[in-house]
Amino acid sequence: MAARNDGILLAGRLLLASALLPAAIGRALNPSGFALTLAGTGMPYPNAVATASVVIGLFGPLLLVLGVLPRLVGLGLAVHAVVAGLLLHRFWEFAGAGARVEQELFLAQLGLAAGFVLYAVTGPGGWSWQGWWHGGAQGSERATERAPVRAAAAPAPAAKPPRKRAAPPRGPRPAKAAA
Repeated sequence: MAARNDGILLAGRLLLASALLPAAIGRALNPSGFALTLAGTGMPYPNAVATASVVIGLFGPLLLVLGVLPRLVGLGLAVHAVVAGLLLHRFWEFAGAGARVEQELFLAQLGLAAGFVLYAVTGPGGWSWQGWWHGGAQGSERATERAPVRAAAAPAPAAKPPRKRAAPPRGPRPAKAAA
């Protein structure tokens, strides 16, 4: 059962990465054109944003496929997808068929973000760098399958009662000195 889940998680990671790579490769081949597109939307520092987007778009899917730092990568790619959708698919500025196409592209970006959030929550599975690093024990099913069987713990010995302190000697009290 766990191997099937690991295979499904690997297939999901591959599909998510394949959804990002074509656009990331296109942006990497023409970063100045992408920066001009961002500048047209009013983005401040379009060259820096374009460079950051290219780096995230190229290395994010690589980390995703390998299963490295799933929470950080998943949430980072989710934020990247939402920001890219808001910047590049502003359907509210269009009318007619163009608005419909841009709205569908924007919703596709939100769907990608949802997939990345699910990846961040579920983790990469056993067939990943993290699974290899942790010995393949991903999730509760794997941990219970590989957990060693331990003998029942021996009962604890009876506790000794607390020792009583010796009482101070009771004798006559010294007389008070007259002042």
